Amino acid sequence: MEMEMRSMEDTEIATDMTPSLVPLTFSLHHSNLHTHCSSCFSLLPLSPIPITPFLYCPSVTSSRVAGLLSNRHKLTCHNNSDEDEVSERISSGVRALATAITELRGELEPDDAVLEEAECALCAVLTNAVEVQDKEGRALGIAVYGPAFSWINHSCSPNACYRFILSPSSSSSSQESKLRIAPSSFRGSPDSRELCCFLQIDSGLCTITNHFQKEEEEQNQGYGPRLIVRSIKRIKKGQEITIAYTDLLQSKAMRQLDLWSKYRFICCCMRCSVVPFTYVDHALQDVVITICNFPKTSQEISVSGCDFTSSSSSYNLVRDTAERRLNDSVDDIISEYLMAGDPEPCCEKLEKILMQGLCDELDNVEETPHYKFMLHPLHYLSLNAYTTLASAYKVRASDILSTTSTIYQNQLEAFDMSRTSAAYSLLLATTAHHLFNSESSLIASLANFWTGAGESLLYLARSSEWSKFFKSSLVASSVSKVKCSKCSLMDTFRAYICNGKIRNDDFENASNEFLDCISHDSTQKVWSFLVNGCRFLRSIKDPMDSGWLVSTSNSRATDPGALAKKKSEVCYLHESGNSIQTCEEQTCNENARVHIFELGVHCLAYGGLLAAICYGHHSHLASYVEQILDDKNNLIL
Repeated sequence: MEMEMRSMEDTEIATDMTPSLVPLTFSLHHSNLHTHCSSCFSLLPLSPIPITPFLYCPSVTSSRVAGLLSNRHKLTCHNNSDEDEVSERISSGVRALATAITELRGELEPDDAVLEEAECALCAVLTNAVEVQDKEGRALGIAVYGPAFSWINHSCSPNACYRFILSPSSSSSSQESKLRIAPSSFRGSPDSRELCCFLQIDSGLCTITNHFQKEEEEQNQGYGPRLIVRSIKRIKKGQEITIAYTDLLQSKAMRQLDLWSKYRFICCCMRCSVVPFTYVDHALQDVVITICNFPKTSQEISVSGCDFTSSSSSYNLVRDTAERRLNDSVDDIISEYLMAGDPEPCCEKLEKILMQGLCDELDNVEETPHYKFMLHPLHYLSLNAYTTLASAYKVRASDILSTTSTIYQNQLEAFDMSRTSAAYSLLLATTAHHLFNSESSLIASLANFWTGAGESLLYLARSSEWSKFFKSSLVASSVSKVKCSKCSLMDTFRAYICNGKIRNDDFENASNEFLDCISHDSTQKVWSFLVNGCRFLRSIKDPMDSGWLVSTSNSRATDPGALAKKKSEVCYLHESGNSIQTCEEQTCNENARVHIFELGVHCLAYGGLLAAICYGHHSHLASYVEQILDDKNNLIL
């Protein structure tokens, strides 16, 4: 029987495809055992409760457990050193599990049957388990769900996503969605009970006992973190339902490597199979290489293009070198920042790579070409750099204020760090949205990026530091009172939060109005103010104008004209620390604050709309955005 799930009806975007699904088995990570409920994974009060034992399905087969693929033979094979390491870890886990089983049965040593049983069970968990996260995205533990979820295949361009419900079953909503998906071989009516029976007994694949089924029916909901599958695209009846098993904002090579290391399969979805690469995959792995021949000649080429003048073997060598060195350099910088917690060198090193790239210094023979490797602004490493820089500059601002908050020059520096952080958050959202225009399955990542940009901009607009640098004559303005005359985004968001329904056409109209509004108004009025203190960001005139993405990083870094700006062209705080401002400069900064505030509201509302589409109008992120937008205390004075 083919293991895949298909839609039983035509389905609109933002529709729950399943009721809340109860896991077959689940486990908290060890670090969360005393802080979270071992039953529903919700956060416990300060006084921990005793941990209750888990119940597992006792029956397994050689290839499937509870109807789930175990992938046993692929996970335990020995083909290379990496696979040997995985296999050895599995063997160690199997021995421990088999020993525990024999002790529970009162036996002395595990026999071959017990070892096989333990191996099948452990491999089924490794193949089918998903990481359970709380509302902030922190990993709590893992859970394994039945065929209604585990039979959903991966795609790098999925049409569905999923969310967790961590509250106790008694507090869940009584309005459960019906089951809208079924195995490809199912020919019955779309009745949940009939379909559930089919999933449990068809072809004898499921080993869940009648006793277990009866217990589950008596308990109604059962235990464990529940899961709901939700559409993120229009889905036609009979179309396969797919989700993402890996980060979709990685290059094709990185996605394939991740999928093979975890699940032992090569993705053959349409996005991965198309030749040539899709625009998104081309951009995510594009590296610009400058060939520097002595003494004066140079040539720019794209590593993912077809215009490399050397032989195929030379091309592959240079490409692999470029990707490896850039990936290692960026990963090392980010890892060092996360471990040491020092944001300043992280900012300096990442921006140096974004502006100057890396030079190939492996060969110093003058007759041999030398190479300079530059990241495309849409490369997945560039996106990782923007994310890290937004965080690092925010930490720098906080560190400065916490140690020397009374010195004027330090206050000014902290303010500059905050607006640079906001600029990187906005840059991340706009560049990711450019990719989203070609690949709508990136909607979940985009929801987080736009929400983060909105938060950063609102934080900056509400900062008390403004009043210390110049007088303010602004009238108090509340987020809840902001209403844009040029777009209906706020009305669309509030209507969706209220009734939980949105059509694909309404979403597309709201997106187009939002982009048009911030492209021709808000972004252009605040960008030059936000980026004044950062050399790399100053090379980008307008993040909403996709034209800058066509330019290579190298041309932006080496063109003095792109970096030189007259003071009359930009609104800025005095870098010299001089507290005297002209009336024109003061008005400019005050207007910038208002536009930052309005842009932040727009970004936050759009991020909330995307989050509601992905996870539901009562999801944590959508509710969090709604709370901010409705908070009358969110003012600029």
